[in-house]
Amino acid sequence: MKCPLNNPAKPLLSTEEKDPQKATGTQTLLRGLALLECVAQGISDVKGIAAHLGTPRSTTHRMLNSLVAEGYLHHVPYGGYSLGFRLIYLGAKASEQRPLGALARPYLEGLAAQTGDTVHLGTREENRVFYLDKIAGTKGLEMRSRVGHRMPLASTGVGKALMLGLAPEAWKPLYDEAVAEKVKAGEPVLLPPWQQYLADMQHYRAQGWVLDLEENELGIRCVAAPIRDISGAVVAAVSVASAVPYIPKERLLALGPTVLAVTQHISEKLGLEKKPS
Repeated sequence: MKCPLNNPAKPLLSTEEKDPQKATGTQTLLRGLALLECVAQGISDVKGIAAHLGTPRSTTHRMLNSLVAEGYLHHVPYGGYSLGFRLIYLGAKASEQRPLGALARPYLEGLAAQTGDTVHLGTREENRVFYLDKIAGTKGLEMRSRVGHRMPLASTGVGKALMLGLAPEAWKPLYDEAVAEKVKAGEPVLLPPWQQYLADMQHYRAQGWVLDLEENELGIRCVAAPIRDISGAVVAAVSVASAVPYIPKERLLALGPTVLAVTQHISEKLGLEKKPS
């Protein structure tokens, strides 16, 4: 529920209910929730809240006092109202009860069924990708990734999607670390030169999803997009990966918006506000 900002004069609820007692209780509850939404949006004084809710100032003041007493709001004399500690506690509990892996799994399964390719879910652990989930494709391919495995951020599709949440100044050290790790392991460096990599990342940032063109594993390509939490911060990423014959560049480009749509749905489940269509 959102604070009814666009129509402050309109009553929040109709009182034409068959059960007057039930109607009163429902109206009070929904008015209280709408009040919290108003405060969350920065309306912090009694006059402003009453105007936006369409309730008398005396009624608004009573609701505010009740919510302050229960810890859902905090009041600073002459400073107005702000969200209280109880909402912080409930927000943390909501996050605990909706673990990312379980929340994302149905979307990963749907994406795997739709594409027939391998689907990954990963998070960032310092300078590395940590793979939380993997659904194998139907083409019988084996690739290096596995659940619990860690890889450099800069050389993987999931990792580059996670890097979209970092400032561009952080990209070069991650790139250098990925190159150095390949060299130390005696493996070929598959990443493009830094200037090309930087240009690619800037392009990916603008479009919202990334490509891995055999930069981590020869013969394997993928497309990935980030998952964001309620604050808009990147907290995870999803990728679709397959062998070059099954996923030519044209198909990768076509899959980009599909993967992005999936991660946006997961982000909304984490509380990110839905983008207007």
